[in-house]
Amino acid sequence: MTLQLLVVSSLPARCSRLAVPHLQRSCRLIGPRVSMSSSFSSPPEDLSMETEAPRAPITRERRLNPDLQQQLTKPYLARALEAVDPSHPQGTKGRDPRGLSVLQQHAAFFDRNGDGIIYPWETFQGLRAIGCGLPVSFVGAILINLFLSYPTQPGWLPSPVLSIHIDNIHKGKHGSDSETYDTEGRFDPSKFDAIFSKYGQTHPNALTRDELISMLKGNRNVYDFMGWLAAAGEWLLLYSVAKDKDGLLQRETIRGAFDGSLFERLQDNKKSS
Repeated sequence: MTLQLLVVSSLPARCSRLAVPHLQRSCRLIGPRVSMSSSFSSPPEDLSMETEAPRAPITRERRLNPDLQQQLTKPYLARALEAVDPSHPQGTKGRDPRGLSVLQQHAAFFDRNGDGIIYPWETFQGLRAIGCGLPVSFVGAILINLFLSYPTQPGWLPSPVLSIHIDNIHKGKHGSDSETYDTEGRFDPSKFDAIFSKYGQTHPNALTRDELISMLKGNRNVYDFMGWLAAAGEWLLLYSVAKDKDGLLQRETIRGAFDGSLFERLQDNKKSS
């Protein structure tokens, strides 16, 4: 600005008269540019990482854990062999997955003779082994095998004895669930963590019975009546046999149910008692 004034003052009078309006126009242009640049001095807010939408209250009610990436390596990566969480980054310690997917490990507990096929009487024995009463075990064995037998058959013909084939257990995955198992039977750590970040309102790592009911309702897919019943049956049965003395379903208990290690502990506890 000072340099321009010096140049104008050194010009002849006629030239200076022409230069002054040009200088005034330059000053008028410079002013707004400075103010415009100052208005954008702070970087815009990054909305791409937000997990809550102001006009969708349900996203604020059912929160996600934004720090899971720091607590567990690659939490978005579904694990085929191990049920992992921040407290168990390597899965259940000392347990051999035997090359089975996490969903197959869950089901394999009920394969009492280890031949890869679960018959209704084996389901009954498994339910008894984890502490279910006679009526629940009898009805549960019929419903579980009736529901899962045909989808897991290796061919098109149904099994007359309602057998379940563990190799195809992923085909029996139903809707309206937590989606912790993916469609191939792997374990998704981010979906597992969301169970507690969304619904563990009383305790961050446990569910009360009411919170469990809220989760079942929140996971419902529209018109998926079979999925609603299957999910309710599974979770309420788990709650009845595995809740602690305070009526809570602990995070580690639920994680153990997903890979089947909980069933082994319940069986051992029943034998020892």
